Amino acid sequence: MPAIRGDKSKKKTRRHTRDLDQVHADLHDDKHLAQFKDTKATEDLPGLGQWYCKECAKWFESEANYGAHQKGKVHKRRVRALRDEPYTQKEAEAAVGLGTDNGKRTTALMEVDDAAAAAT
Repeated sequence: MPAIRGDKSKKKTRRHTRDLDQVHADLHDDKHLAQFKDTKATEDLPGLGQWYCKECAKWFESEANYGAHQKGKVHKRRVRALRDEPYTQKEAEAAVGLGTDNGKRTTALMEVDDAAAAAT
């Protein structure tokens, strides 16, 4: 069977946007966002790349479309999802059970033989 079945499947793959952790990095680091924007040629972008929504990682044709998007439910839902801090790799490994466990340390003192210690 082919990998892509039907028109609905094609639309889903076409509409895939940047993941939340990537967008979170864009919002907190201008350099990260600049690297993403530099990969796109301005001539190929809608509206020559003037209207870009950082939270949704989408380009818009006009300022009116951009404003309507910001008032919309999809944008507000994405902003709400970005409020949470993304999980780190360490947290993900701990959830699976790959954490470091050195065991419980005991604070018992070692017994020293006074006779052997005095002989030396």
